[in-house]
Amino acid sequence: MGDKANAHPGAAGRATAADHPASVRNVVLVGHSGSGKTTLVEALALTSGAVNRAGRVEDGGTVSDYDEIEHRQQRSVQLSLVPVDWDGYKINILDTPGYADFVGELRAGLRAADAALFVVSASDGVDGSTRMVWEECAAVGMPRAIVITHLEAARADFEEMTRTCAEAFGGDDPDAVLPLYLPLHGDPGPDGHAPVTGLVGLLTQRLFDYSSGERKDAEPAPAQLPLIAQARNRLIEGIIAESEDETLMDRYLGGEEIDLKTLVQDLERAVARGTFFPVLAAAPAAEGARQGLGTVELLELVTGGFPTPLEREAPAVTTPEGRAREVRACDPDGPLVAEIVKTASDPYVGRVSLVRVFSGTLHPDATVHVSGHGLADRGHEDHDVDERVGALSAPFGKQQRTLTHCIAGDLACVAKLSRAETGDTLSAKDDPLLMEPWQMPDPLLPLAIRAHSKADEDKLSQGLGRLVAEDPTMRLEQNQDTHQVVLWCLGEAHADVALERLRSRYGVQVDVVPHKVSLRETFAGRAAGRGRHVKQSGGHGQFAICEIEVEPLPNGSGIEFVDKVVGGAVPRQFIPSVEKGVRAQAAKGVSAGYPLIDVRVTLLDGKAHSVDSSDAAFQTAGALALREASADARIHLLEPVSEVTVLVGDEYVGAVMSDLSGRRGRVVGTEQAGGGRTVVRAEVPEIEIGRYAVDLRSLSHGTARFDRRYVRHEPMPAQVAEKVREQAEDAS
Repeated sequence: MGDKANAHPGAAGRATAADHPASVRNVVLVGHSGSGKTTLVEALALTSGAVNRAGRVEDGGTVSDYDEIEHRQQRSVQLSLVPVDWDGYKINILDTPGYADFVGELRAGLRAADAALFVVSASDGVDGSTRMVWEECAAVGMPRAIVITHLEAARADFEEMTRTCAEAFGGDDPDAVLPLYLPLHGDPGPDGHAPVTGLVGLLTQRLFDYSSGERKDAEPAPAQLPLIAQARNRLIEGIIAESEDETLMDRYLGGEEIDLKTLVQDLERAVARGTFFPVLAAAPAAEGARQGLGTVELLELVTGGFPTPLEREAPAVTTPEGRAREVRACDPDGPLVAEIVKTASDPYVGRVSLVRVFSGTLHPDATVHVSGHGLADRGHEDHDVDERVGALSAPFGKQQRTLTHCIAGDLACVAKLSRAETGDTLSAKDDPLLMEPWQMPDPLLPLAIRAHSKADEDKLSQGLGRLVAEDPTMRLEQNQDTHQVVLWCLGEAHADVALERLRSRYGVQVDVVPHKVSLRETFAGRAAGRGRHVKQSGGHGQFAICEIEVEPLPNGSGIEFVDKVVGGAVPRQFIPSVEKGVRAQAAKGVSAGYPLIDVRVTLLDGKAHSVDSSDAAFQTAGALALREASADARIHLLEPVSEVTVLVGDEYVGAVMSDLSGRRGRVVGTEQAGGGRTVVRAEVPEIEIGRYAVDLRSLSHGTARFDRRYVRHEPMPAQVAEKVREQAEDAS
């Protein structure tokens, strides 16, 4: 940073295997879609020497265009890794999607990284989802810095955006969010906009001119010094406030000039502790230029101010059976503990796993133990298996550079792990271990699908299995009530990507069909029915008569069958047959084709024939009796009701509550959650919240989130129930 103002890349370029955790930096880029994350990654790769100014890989790779190397469209919806070397350090840059639908990829990036770089567009500002990610990082104490992009925009204002970031991210201490550099502007163009041509370091008071396409160090003009004095003094006070030396502030206020080296060291410590959040500026290189504005300063911040993997506390580790296990953090010589943070399928090499090693050293061709637990409800089977690791590599778009090893603190791509999935733990086969999983967002948007053709039907199961193996934020449901295959996604974009991957990667074409909610039926009052099944067709006949009474039971009672036959009117051996017939008909429904629940069926009387009565005849009679009872009774259609909990900004509480009421919801309570947000709890029919994940995002401008929990089935309003019955009749 400040003490490295004249540093040059030195041994820069594409990263190889690291030999010590202290030489590794893992940084995740966070920001909303369009903030400039991918462009910034490209600029950092160019400045570091990973690609040259023509866009070609420095080691003679055959792919010519960096945009093509990085698959821009794919990177917009998935986590990607770009490792580069800078000044003797290996920097693993994790680029995350900016779309809210792909928060699972973002969480994976946060898990794999040791620090976060928040990318904020000078023309767009800070959105609600970015604020929420900042809070997630704050909750775990992750070091953060902010880089402002799009300074070339006509209305871009670096100082104003810095104040916005301080208000959004600073909390109670806006002086914890301060710029390290101020942009310098050139001559205004015809439109009156003055382009940013360089930066001035507030600590070093050095000018870094990028106007030629190369970073040049110079002395600022005397007239420029007063312009930066106020910002410099505020920065120094902010750094000193975070210093561990309690005498430093008194000395500074007493007029003592604090040594630059001391300030830089205190700054680096405060950034690494996650208590100070520097603001920088960056812009891509101009056509033919070697370095983008601010990229050298960013690389210096990452290597000098962000923590090493040695400073990160590893997640809890247990044996697969759940016994706690102490593992020394980030020890290359310790027991192997690595985690798969992303799974992808490559058409040429098969499944590829992006792995973060937390302890030990991973070697190619080694046999490891794969442990995975806790995602069975999303279509992921629990497993404890041994697998052989394939080649290790460092990715760079379509190319992969082979690695000889991957030490604790580093990341690598692993080929040929056919059973391992995202979130699984890799450990030694003779010492299996399991890492505590990170929190996966709950998919709440249902997508009901069916195979487009018989050929697609044959491939659907395998394709869906691979799809959910790659993406643990997706849940696969085979609904036994509605007989639908349902993919639960995080939003519309997530669903669209899932369908496209099924088609393009796995050759499965599917049709999207309306999602059905699991409705139920019940009797509103007592009713009686007589089932008569008598047939004589020349041979062995069928004879069974039974009389039943049906009465409703409390919610959750199921089907209760009671025998009150006296005098042997129905022989003992046929009473279970009547019950079997009643239960079979209840499963099919008696009104609109939905299962019947919460009733007591009492067998009162009946008749049998010594020759023609049979098990099958009394099953049929039992079903007929239940249908007859329903014909003269009022049948309620029951719909599932969920408790919906919404965390929303105070300014949107009224809109959210009004919207829930419009969905036939009942608000059962609200409470303050701090930070200007409120928790709203409501009970809402599930049929009304199929698209709530999409609608809530629109209603709250992406700042709210919710979860849902089934609580019960309850009677549907008559007018709604009538529409459902009409739809059932049309379908039949």
